[in-house]
Amino acid sequence: MTQPPTAHAPAPGQARAQFTVPAKHPMVTMLGSGDSLLRVIEKAFPATDIHVRGNEISAIGDAREVALIQRLFDEMMLVLRTGQPMTEDAVERSIAMLREETGDPAAETPSEVLTQNILSSRGRTIRPKTLNQKRYVDAIDKHTIVFGIGPAGTGKTYLAMAKAVQALQSKQVTRIILTRPAVEAGERLGFLPGTLYEKIDPYLRPLYDALHDMLDPDTIPKLMANGTIEVAPLAYMRGRTLNDAFIILDEAQNTNPEQMKMFLTRLGFDSKIVITGDITQVDLPGGTKSGLRQVRDILEGVPDVHFSALTSQDVVRHKLVGRIVDAYEQYDSRNGGREGGGRDGGRHESRNGK
Repeated sequence: MTQPPTAHAPAPGQARAQFTVPAKHPMVTMLGSGDSLLRVIEKAFPATDIHVRGNEISAIGDAREVALIQRLFDEMMLVLRTGQPMTEDAVERSIAMLREETGDPAAETPSEVLTQNILSSRGRTIRPKTLNQKRYVDAIDKHTIVFGIGPAGTGKTYLAMAKAVQALQSKQVTRIILTRPAVEAGERLGFLPGTLYEKIDPYLRPLYDALHDMLDPDTIPKLMANGTIEVAPLAYMRGRTLNDAFIILDEAQNTNPEQMKMFLTRLGFDSKIVITGDITQVDLPGGTKSGLRQVRDILEGVPDVHFSALTSQDVVRHKLVGRIVDAYEQYDSRNGGREGGGRDGGRHESRNGK
């Protein structure tokens, strides 16, 4: 951080912007502890001189970059005014969103994305963290059937779970149904040891884990016992009509076309379906088509059905996860997609993908 007595004047062709932090907001909320947030900004705008003096922040450099920095500080202040702290990750994501702006006046701003509350539970609030995540959450509000398609760590399952719990708590639905194809066992569970629930538990554990993040763990057994929450393998959906329910199909890339059709036609009155999956992580036996890969060609354009695409830019786990996803996509592109697939050892998208 530079703190000269006065910031120098811009050179020809450069621009200067100044931002005043209101006195009621300590500078540490804008700059971060030990200037951690300021360092993130300086790294993102290396050709711009950023100066701090008192509660004044000024930037001198290329006009476009300076304008972005001005917008960034405006957006950060809007977030801070809600009482939500800014983090290094939030600053990085805000910069990425501002750089990708198309000029559409109706487009979401970083502050709108970062302050949208989905669910408050157990002392924390679940929110979207990227623009695509916000659009995905908004699509769940607007459409009856939503597909969330993207790589591991993008929060597609976790956010859908949060919306399901929100819908239950607000009495929009009377039950939540969570399901996955137990592909590793071929959904032939009889040869596995133990009771039915012991047999299916390994395949459904990520859904239980997310539920424990969002609800009081002591209430979950009661909710499951009375049927308010049901967690079951996909095979158990056959022959049913699911009314007044929020239904999530996770790991949908591991359905075959017949299973996908079976599941979609379970939709009953006053229900909502969210289907999540990663088409690069198909575990089906060789030669079996993925129902998730096929369904877009079938349902694209059907009213009240929406497809949300999440990418490596929406990964909210460790930063390296996004780079790994990109590296695999580049490898598959070079090899014509011949060697894609394989399991993600940490499939569950707990804590909004982290």
